[in-house]
Amino acid sequence: MSKALPEQTDDYKMFWNEYHLCTLTTLLPDGRPHVVPVGVTVDPTSGIARVITRKSSRKVANILAGGTQGCVAVCQVDGGRWATLEGTAKVSTDAAEVADAVIRYAKRYGRTPAPDPERVVIQIAVERAMGQVSTQHHGPASRAA
Repeated sequence: MSKALPEQTDDYKMFWNEYHLCTLTTLLPDGRPHVVPVGVTVDPTSGIARVITRKSSRKVANILAGGTQGCVAVCQVDGGRWATLEGTAKVSTDAAEVADAVIRYAKRYGRTPAPDPERVVIQIAVERAMGQVSTQHHGPASRAA
């Protein structure tokens, strides 16, 4: 397990619990970035970020393509506050893992998504966390490897 998330400040971790739309960046087969809006949940203890989606989505295809396509980033911005998590993604169809991801999503975003038999969860093993979450900037962005 990476220490990137556990070593972040409490403010940084709490920022990932606030209601914010995020982006997920995956790589297309030709190497160009594919950026889409998503909801993200983060478990700082395990170092895992999760995105629920449909298994037929382009983001899932990019991750399943293998190679560097498993390298992803999720980001959220709120005014001058921002946080980005980078890591390696895997796609899970395991019913228990998908159900857990839906519960986490409902807790963060205040609503349970409608049932979807095509739902999968993208699990991101966070390897790097960066950002600026305080309202007053006090130097370089927080970074952990």
